[in-house]
Amino acid sequence: MRSSDIFKESQKYMPGGVNSPVRAYVGLDIDPPVIKKGSGAYIYDEDDNEYIDFVGAWGPMILGHCDEDVVKAIKDTAENAIAFGAPTDLELKVAKFICNTVDNFEMLRMVNSGTEATMSAIKLARGCTKRDKIVKFAGCYHGHFDGFLVAAGSGVLTSNIPGSPGVPVGSIENTLIAQYNDIDSVKELFEKQGEDIAAVIIEPIAGNMGVIPADQKFLEDLREICTKYGTILIYDEVMTGFRVAYKGAESLYGVKPDLKTYAKIMGGGLPCGVYGGRRDLMEQLTPLGPVYQAGTMSGNPIVMAAGYAQLQKLYSNPGYYDKMDKLGEMLQKGAEEVAKEKGLPLVINRRVNMMTLFFNESSKVTNYEEAKASNTELYGKFFKHMLKNGMFLAPSQFEAMFLCTRHTEEHIDKYVDLMRKF
Repeated sequence: MRSSDIFKESQKYMPGGVNSPVRAYVGLDIDPPVIKKGSGAYIYDEDDNEYIDFVGAWGPMILGHCDEDVVKAIKDTAENAIAFGAPTDLELKVAKFICNTVDNFEMLRMVNSGTEATMSAIKLARGCTKRDKIVKFAGCYHGHFDGFLVAAGSGVLTSNIPGSPGVPVGSIENTLIAQYNDIDSVKELFEKQGEDIAAVIIEPIAGNMGVIPADQKFLEDLREICTKYGTILIYDEVMTGFRVAYKGAESLYGVKPDLKTYAKIMGGGLPCGVYGGRRDLMEQLTPLGPVYQAGTMSGNPIVMAAGYAQLQKLYSNPGYYDKMDKLGEMLQKGAEEVAKEKGLPLVINRRVNMMTLFFNESSKVTNYEEAKASNTELYGKFFKHMLKNGMFLAPSQFEAMFLCTRHTEEHIDKYVDLMRKF
């Protein structure tokens, strides 16, 4: 079947024909390509069209598609283990490796997704502090847990939904909203309700309203406020963990959280997540403490094998990050030159191998409101032009693009050339 036929048939059996909303290309008036194969920096659809991939399964494919070491680990493990719901040596190897090579993971627990990691970290923070309220930032998306679906980014923003039907008022009444990179908005909340705030959760480099890095001083002040009020600071590094640096965004800022969540890359492309941090907090989880959290498939042996292979490779090759940073800089400079030549309104935010091209008249994009001012219609035209010419990008202005170790200067040159033709 052709891509278009498969997608139309899928709409009979799955809402919108997809299992995650952004894949449906809402508002673009085209059907998404149905992907059947990936290799290195390329993916191929059911019509045998080839695309240079700058989505990378939304971040996890940092080594490119079907990396030989990751694939071998999956195959070798599947010969003997698929699932047990029991302790395995593989989950110990991964946990120990992460704790020994990443700062401030004193203890951790595996889960199956980024959403599960962030909601579990919030529950733990509430259980440890005996408080109910949390602070999140407008435009940051931490998964589809009810308490997070307020002023969220990513698919919620793209679909123009202010929150989501099906979320009871009681589920969000303890969620307070601050403005990203605006410490005064945080101080105001704490001055009024600080003694009731269990946790502040933040993406230190936001990726779900487009890539927007936190300001250094903003994070430092946020840490100071949380310490003052006995509030637990949680970094959502679901995107940035092992991506912007092996040790994540925390290592770029040097500002320490109490808990943090990782996912995506750490599973080697398979469903995975983890939350962890301070030992005294993590020891409050059952069976050691009173805060309950469980998962039948957590620490699945095949997932652990894939993740272990990927993490070992990244840790052993620190030059990968330098290579991706240089390619990112090359792409950024090229795109900025084209924008200047063509008079395109463009702001580019980048940290190492994550970036977003905002079609925006502003001189900078530092928060949710500034991101929302971007020209989504122009981005849609740009996206369709690039897709038609073999360039696979995020189908939303409010997403990140990701570089992988298998991208080359030739791929960057092609991107810039296609942008110039647009």
